[in-house]
Order: sequence, then C-alpha cells, then structure tokens
Amino acid sequence: MNYLSALPLLLLASCSTLIPAPDVQLSGVDPLAAWERNLAAHVDGEGRIDFDSMAQSPSDLEAFVAWTAKERLPALSGKDEIAYLINAYNALAMYGVLHAGVRPKAKIRFFYLRKFEENGRKISLYDFENDVIRKRGEPRIHFALNCMVRSCPRLPNEPFRPEELDAQLDAAAVEFFNSPRHVQIEPDKETVRFSAILDWYEEDFLEVAPSLIAYANRYREEPIPEGWRVRFLEYDWALNQSE
Repeated sequence: MNYLSALPLLLLASCSTLIPAPDVQLSGVDPLAAWERNLAAHVDGEGRIDFDSMAQSPSDLEAFVAWTAKERLPALSGKDEIAYLINAYNALAMYGVLHAGVRPKAKIRFFYLRKFEENGRKISLYDFENDVIRKRGEPRIHFALNCMVRSCPRLPNEPFRPEELDAQLDAAAVEFFNSPRHVQIEPDKETVRFSAILDWYEEDFLEVAPSLIAYANRYREEPIPEGWRVRFLEYDWALNQSE
C-alpha cells in the first residue's frame, strides 16, 4: 500500500523474511475451488474472517497459495489476469496473517519485510500491489484487494472470476462508496471524508476521472456536490477477525 512509499525501504530490504509457500501435493487439486471453499468456510457475510477456524483447517488456503507460488502460470491477460491477481493478493495476505509472525498493523514488517512466493518469484505484498497489480490500470481493484483489516473494503466470501469480473468490481465499488465506513458526508461543513484508500491511490482514480468526488459519484446513490472539501478518514488497522 502507498502509505510506505516515502520511507527508505531499500535500506530495509536486507531484513526481509521469506514466508515459504506450503509444501502440498497439488495433483488433482482444483486451486480456485479450494480458494472458494476456504472463503465460504471462514469468511462471513460482513467480510470478517475466522482466522482461528482457518488455522485449524488450512488445507484449502494452503492449496491455493501453493498453486500461486509454484505453478508456472500460462500467460494471462485482461480479466483472467486481474481476477487471478486479486485472488492471489487476498490469499497471500490471509496466509500472511497466519504465518508471517506479525499482523498488518505492523505495516513495514507485514507489507514490505515479509516476502511470499508467487508465480516463481519472491515478492512482498507492497511490491505485488504496486509493481504488479496497479500497473494493470484498473482502479476498481482498490475495492477488491484486502489486507485483512477493518478499514479494508468488505472481503467477499467467494472468488473473483474472469467471467463475472466487471460486475463484481462494480458491485464492490458501489458498496464501498455508499458505506459510511468508507465515505462520510458532512453537509453543514460542505465536506466529504473518504477512506484513506482514495488518498493513497489518488493518481489511479484521477487517471479516469477529473476529481475524487467525480469518481465517487459514478457509484454513489446520492451524488456529492463537486465543490465540497475532501478530507480523509483514519484507517483502522485492527485485524478484521470474526468473533
């Protein structure tokens, strides 16, 4: 995530730790079906994750993470690639909560200093998001990527699929921009407070819209007046764990 971009991260690279992919047998395994079962079993309708139960039965998550790490994926493009990248990022973040030894609240250590195996490379979540996923030029991914904390967009309990991707991303954006958790309106102050996601990735949204308000209004049920001031909400880094 872009909150790390101003830090001297290269000086910390020697301190990075590899979180190895699970050593599991993938013969006969349908990776996406395993990811789907994991989400259905451990993510509720509000997007909260039962990490305790997942730790007790991690085989489906491990199968998907092992597949993203060790399989030499065929060249993907378009919706096939974006759906894969979203699912892979979310699975690695989830796997990181279980195995990285730190939680997302420890931002530098979790997102930058912990590296994962993904498609034959060793990469941090920060680099995976910023150097790989964002370069696909799809700003709606910011409402689909999930780092497992409370201020993230809701994590669906089903995978992102190429054939449904546009509808899924539109639905995620509509939910995000109409949720008071991510957008708060103060009419008396002519101010809108957006999730910090719109601050960190402002340039991605301004690639396709003249302002953050204009971008939000694509998905808002009640449009925000263009002249209002824009402020940003504090991000809640507490783990989004179900009770």
